[in-house]
Amino acid sequence: MLTSPDLPDCFYPNQPTLITPNTPTPTHSLYLSNLDDQKFLRFSIKYLFLFKKSVSSDTLKYSLSRLLVDYYPLAGRLRASSEDDQKLEVDCNGEGAVFAQAFMDVTAEDFLALSTKPNRSWRKLLYRVDARSFLDVPPLVVQITNLRCGGMILCTAINHCLCDGIGTSQFLNAWANLTTKTTADLPINPFHARHVLKPRTPPKVTFTHPQYSKTTPKDSPPLQLDLNQYLQSQPLEPTSLTFTPSLVLHLKRQCLPSLKCTTFEVLAAHTWRSWVKSLDLGPTIRVKLLFSINVRKRLKPELPQGYYGNGFMLGCAEAQVKELVTANLRHMVKLVQQAKSSVTDGYVKSAIDLLEDKTVKTDLSTSLVISQWSKLGLEDLDFGEGNPVHMGPVTSDIYCLFLPVIDQFDAVRVQVSVPESVVDKFEFYMKNFSCGEENYGDDNCNGHCEEENTWS
Repeated sequence: MLTSPDLPDCFYPNQPTLITPNTPTPTHSLYLSNLDDQKFLRFSIKYLFLFKKSVSSDTLKYSLSRLLVDYYPLAGRLRASSEDDQKLEVDCNGEGAVFAQAFMDVTAEDFLALSTKPNRSWRKLLYRVDARSFLDVPPLVVQITNLRCGGMILCTAINHCLCDGIGTSQFLNAWANLTTKTTADLPINPFHARHVLKPRTPPKVTFTHPQYSKTTPKDSPPLQLDLNQYLQSQPLEPTSLTFTPSLVLHLKRQCLPSLKCTTFEVLAAHTWRSWVKSLDLGPTIRVKLLFSINVRKRLKPELPQGYYGNGFMLGCAEAQVKELVTANLRHMVKLVQQAKSSVTDGYVKSAIDLLEDKTVKTDLSTSLVISQWSKLGLEDLDFGEGNPVHMGPVTSDIYCLFLPVIDQFDAVRVQVSVPESVVDKFEFYMKNFSCGEENYGDDNCNGHCEEENTWS
């Protein structure tokens, strides 16, 4: 058993290798849409999966090399466009994905005991590519870490400019499918072309888009508060809270009968409110909630099946701190619902046109960003030795993740890093939503909500 939350070092028996497509693939430049190459997305999505039994690395390498024939852009390299150095594209050159194999002297049970809250030592589980810039990091990096007990940890870093959460899940499930069914066709064929999300000529910005702001010149007065910068300047600590279906129902009861809502809507509203209350911000500061909305079926025409690029838009709810702190939960949920309903076909196309202006960026200055991983099917990944016993991110960030809970259908784990000084307050507000506590302005529970759940 580990006596410290920090993991020991990995032992690498060999240098990482490049896994290339096992048959020739197209060589061309792949256009990236304005939704793909936003500066906000210039990082890799880093997943961690823990399995009780390991799979042969040779088997995984072989199935990956086969899969990269279909997903050949992930074997390419990002570069700036020759026409516009602010625009990115993919050089589909078949150079390959990085595959590292390591050993760590821990057991799966050791890791599970620590798995609710990531720490910096988890970075050891994903090979760090020595690169001068983001563009020099291959779009796909994989590390398999074999454990003392015979289990394994699979970590992947997938460039967000090429795939969104739905796209990464599509790719990883295809990899698992090819590993277990070597002669099978892919369950979904990838759709590569991003021209379906090209801006109009000329661009037509017909909506306001509060999730974006313009880069201010250096001589402009500073913002009243850059909350993002303020948070990043402090020591941060990850928090992790699991909401069982009964706890989610407890929250939803505060919105009934006048308002019906989804699990995401009520949990996002509750997390946003708790986060703001814990930070003790000035009452007149306007705080945004940004959250990803899948637009594949909202667009006209719909995006083709198998589209694995960024097919999401950030919804934006906004309110003053005093409103967030004093209003009831029902009101917060309405703000989230209004933000969702505003993302129409016309709204998305207007945003794509807006992003032609490269001085426009995602406004993170006073925003909580929530990304939902709990409905992507990542917890069902099976390479032939069973589903993972844990899945989540490699690291924790100030971006909030809604994560699946293994073996607890419809439960959601909320993970976000907050300043060390407010951890207790944030967790208090997240947990303390009984009808007797402030009642959140709700008149419908009549004090009958149950306090039967334990927190983790």
